[in-house]
Amino acid sequence: MNVYDYVFRDSEGRDILLQEFKDKNILIVNTASNCGFTRQYNDLQRLTSREDLQIIAFPCNQFGEQEPGTDEEIKDFCVSNYGVSFPIALKVDVNGEKEHPLYRHLKDSSKNGQDIGWNFEKFLIKTDGTVINFLSDVKPDDILKHI
Repeated sequence: MNVYDYVFRDSEGRDILLQEFKDKNILIVNTASNCGFTRQYNDLQRLTSREDLQIIAFPCNQFGEQEPGTDEEIKDFCVSNYGVSFPIALKVDVNGEKEHPLYRHLKDSSKNGQDIGWNFEKFLIKTDGTVINFLSDVKPDDILKHI
């Protein structure tokens, strides 16, 4: 399977194929509403103006239980506090037995299979399918030089 074969369900309950974004660079971010890095939503939202970049948030409660809300509460929080307009997936696990299959692929492609370390770790999927991993403290703007 290549990265574009994966599907996720968004906060509206729709199945979204990554194939839909194949003509863009895709930035996948595991997010949490109660994290010190949550302010990165501002930067991520600002980057939505770029036509060559698609951002997708994957809320996750595996790190310090910092994303305890329901999928609806998470979406409401992101929209009302940060004006988020990019897709927000249903809450997922990014590590372990129940991890989303996309995350297994991303980790195998860029981290030698190593687990995600914390909230707001990022994966840039370039238009050629190459995957680059960025740790939580890397600001979204700093990723632009890799596009």
